[in-house]
Amino acid sequence: MYKIMTPGPTQVKENVRMARSFPCTNPDLDETFVDFYKETCELISRLLHTGNETLILGGEGILGLEAACASLTEPGDPVLVLDNGVYGRGFADFVSMYGGKPVLYSVDEKNPIDPAALEEYLKEHHDYKYATLVHCDTPSGMLNDISALCPLLKKYGILTVVDSVSGMFGEDVRLDDFQIDLLCGGSQKAVSAPPGLTFVTVSDAAWAAIDGRSVPIASFYANLKVFEGYYEKKWFPYTMPISDIYGLRAAFDNIAGDPDMLARHARIGEACRAAVRAVGLNLHLASGFSNTVTVFDVPKETTADAILQTMRQKHGIMLAGSFDSLAGQVIRIGHMGSNANVVDMIETLDALDDTLRELNVPLKGQLRMIFQEEVSKKGLVL
Repeated sequence: MYKIMTPGPTQVKENVRMARSFPCTNPDLDETFVDFYKETCELISRLLHTGNETLILGGEGILGLEAACASLTEPGDPVLVLDNGVYGRGFADFVSMYGGKPVLYSVDEKNPIDPAALEEYLKEHHDYKYATLVHCDTPSGMLNDISALCPLLKKYGILTVVDSVSGMFGEDVRLDDFQIDLLCGGSQKAVSAPPGLTFVTVSDAAWAAIDGRSVPIASFYANLKVFEGYYEKKWFPYTMPISDIYGLRAAFDNIAGDPDMLARHARIGEACRAAVRAVGLNLHLASGFSNTVTVFDVPKETTADAILQTMRQKHGIMLAGSFDSLAGQVIRIGHMGSNANVVDMIETLDALDDTLRELNVPLKGQLRMIFQEEVSKKGLVL
């Protein structure tokens, strides 16, 4: 059994695993479960600092992204796709799938999207129904400033769709303050529940756009409108994965009881990056580092596969490579949710140090020691 220090799925706490073993009722018929579902949705909304409605969908985080595009997009709709990473440009596929016309705003993939540069673009190009953007683009660890980008898009009358599957609860998300119309999250990242659920929080403006469509939504499962009035009707559009939702609720109860969560992510993220730099490894990004994942370039002396296999086989720890244009080029250390703790990070960095030395990668110091010094400065203890 590996210790998973990947950027999702993450480790799952025991109380979350145990909640998934609760006896099942029939979620289609038991009104107490409808209440439980609604209360869980309301808890998610509160944790995201909004009164907007949240829906939990029975599928991995990608379902939420597709459902957002399916529910908003009508044939011919122009949609602005903010692209500085693999997931950022990936939104264009969902837009096209439902008949929309994606327009990519593509920029440097080593730095976050610059709000000032985007505003210059929007002055001349703002006839879009909605815009998509990624908070944390996990393949590279890129963090975009949704607190500045979304209000800017709203200034030009553009609805905002944000993928924060790998950002929220490791980075600050204040949905109302940031003016996000449709926010997508997932169970298996910083929330630290098993994969299998997505949750989508929808503003009044987004519901108005969905309700005002001139053509039906070209999907059933990826369709937010099918949940309309579920609580009043005591009816779900499909059978809810009840055990998954019991576990998800326990994970959100953990978050609600952890006021230091964001600060801990920041301290651990900063300490990990400092250690990687100090030993002479190259952080993949120039700026825009997410506190949920550290990404470094594969040293020339070895390969991504060699690092990942040695970490698994010798140390029992699973890190991640990447994919698409970054396949074989980087290694990713996930320190989000339950992974964001000093003990597991020290074990991981100690093993990574040993692995790199075994693979003849020269290091200027010890990852573990530098990390420990950095977290001590920031007040974190074992």
